[in-house]
Amino acid sequence: MWIYSWQEIVSMTAASIALDWLIGDPKWPTHPVILIGRFIRWVEGKLHKGKETSVKSSSGWLRTKGVMLTVSTVVLSFSVMLLLILAARSIHEWLGYLLSTWFISTTIAIKGLKDAAYLVYNPLRTGNLTDARKYTGYIVGRDTDELGEEELTRAVVETVAENIVDAVIAPLFYALIGGAPLAMLYRASNTLDSMVGYRNDRYRHFGWASARWDDVMNWIPARLTGLLLILVALLQPGLSAKRAAAAIRRFAHLHPSPNSGIPESAVAGALGIELGGLNVYGGAASERARLGWPLRELAQQDIVYAVRMLYGVSFVVMGGLLCILLVLFY
Repeated sequence: MWIYSWQEIVSMTAASIALDWLIGDPKWPTHPVILIGRFIRWVEGKLHKGKETSVKSSSGWLRTKGVMLTVSTVVLSFSVMLLLILAARSIHEWLGYLLSTWFISTTIAIKGLKDAAYLVYNPLRTGNLTDARKYTGYIVGRDTDELGEEELTRAVVETVAENIVDAVIAPLFYALIGGAPLAMLYRASNTLDSMVGYRNDRYRHFGWASARWDDVMNWIPARLTGLLLILVALLQPGLSAKRAAAAIRRFAHLHPSPNSGIPESAVAGALGIELGGLNVYGGAASERARLGWPLRELAQQDIVYAVRMLYGVSFVVMGGLLCILLVLFY
């Protein structure tokens, strides 16, 4: 391995999962994703003030600027992380280990995703739709002011399912390949997509490179996630692995994203519910592909089931890493 040995990379990745289970995202120091986001906004302010959005002939130039934003963000994120790790190692080897483990843990969000889901689930249990709508609005882009219990539940289940790729498997996949620097490069790619990767008037061209790059980065992790979700469905009582696999084959390609349809279809199939349908964004209705078979209506408890599948995937990954360590060390 280019900075650390394979054994060290696997050990630090496993430790980062445990750290996220226990602590999640601490409020201090400033989370690296926040710093990446500030850099993206600063560069966007320099490159794209929105004046060209109505000029058709500027689309190529806007895409070029978007490429500049994407390349500068991922290269800087990787380079800064690499320099920090090398500097820490030059002081003491264990400082390098600790810093790498912490930074890898900041690229995953198992506990954070669970906490966000339960911020909606808990008020739903008490019938407090006002708070449930407010907290759902924190994690989805759709309008939530008029959503009922079933639609709020669907929004949360979809978010948890999709983010099993973005917040768990993809950063861990890249951490195992290239340690904290590559994991942070992935997190920068994902942050770019979440900030500028939209198909609206402002970002259709400027955010094109960020959206496509995120699709490329998630292509392998999304398919690994699908396999892991099938395995989790096989191991957890009450879930259907056979239906999860069938749902991926039948519905995943219908999703507008080449990757998000895989985990969402798997979760829908495993639970026997239907995800997707009518969403409203900024007052405009958008019909999304329907994924899974509606064998029953969505219920509040489906948020809990989705979170259990999230943790189930992380347990399977941790188990696999520990098995690798046993083989490598013994």
